[in-house]
Amino acid sequence: AGPASRGKAIANLLERFDPEEKVAAILPVEEFDDHHYIVFATEQGIVKKTPLMDFSNPRVTGIIAIKIQEGDRLLSAKLTDGEQDIFLGTYLGKSIRFPEKQCRAMGRATMGVKGIQLAEGDVVVGVDIVGQAGAMLTVTENGFGKRTDVSQYRPQNRGGKGLIDIKTSPRNGPVVAQKLVDEEGEVMIITSAGKLMRTGVKGIKVQGRNTQGVKVIDAGEEGHVVAVARLREVAT
Repeated sequence: AGPASRGKAIANLLERFDPEEKVAAILPVEEFDDHHYIVFATEQGIVKKTPLMDFSNPRVTGIIAIKIQEGDRLLSAKLTDGEQDIFLGTYLGKSIRFPEKQCRAMGRATMGVKGIQLAEGDVVVGVDIVGQAGAMLTVTENGFGKRTDVSQYRPQNRGGKGLIDIKTSPRNGPVVAQKLVDEEGEVMIITSAGKLMRTGVKGIKVQGRNTQGVKVIDAGEEGHVVAVARLREVAT
C-alpha cells in the first residue's frame, strides 16, 4: 500500500484479540531452531529470555509469550543468539547495558526479571541487542537527536540504575526512541502531526552520552516526535 493508505488491522489475523490489547512487536523469523532466543522487555524494566523453539507451534488464537504485571505493558521483543548484550533506554534519558547471559532462559508463561531500576516517573522506551559495533541513536520529543558509539556504554550488572544516555531538559524533551544504527543506514522520524522525515544516519551528529543532542527535525509549535523506525534498505 502507499504512504497515505490506512493499512489493515493486525487484530484481524488473530481469532481472539482483546479490545484493550495492542500490538507491541512484530518479529520476522525465518526458521525455528535451538540456538536462538527471544528477549522480551517491558515499560517497567522487566526482561525475559525464552528459547525460540518454544514458539514453534503457534495457534490462530495466539499463545502466551510473557506474563505481564498489572500496570506494566510489553514494549519490545528481539531475536538473539544468547551471546549479546541487552540495552535498555528510558524516557528520562538513562540507559543500561548488561550481558544477555545474566538472564537465564525461562518458559513462555513467566514474568521475567528486573533489567533496570527506574526512577519515579520513568519508563523504558528503547530496547536493543548490541555487540561491539554500531551506535545508539537517541531521539527526543522536541526533535533533538544524537548518535553515541556503543563503546561509550560500558556493560553493567542487570538490575542497576544505569548511566546517563542523554541530558533531557525542556529544550529537547524526554526520550521517544533509541535505535541501534550503523553509518550506512537510514531512519524515518514521525511526528504527532503526521510529518515524516527520512534521513541518512550519517547526517546525525555523533556526541557523547552526557549531551543534549542537536535538532534533527522540526516538529512544529504544537507537534512532537512520536516514533522512529530503522530502514532496512538505503534509497538509491
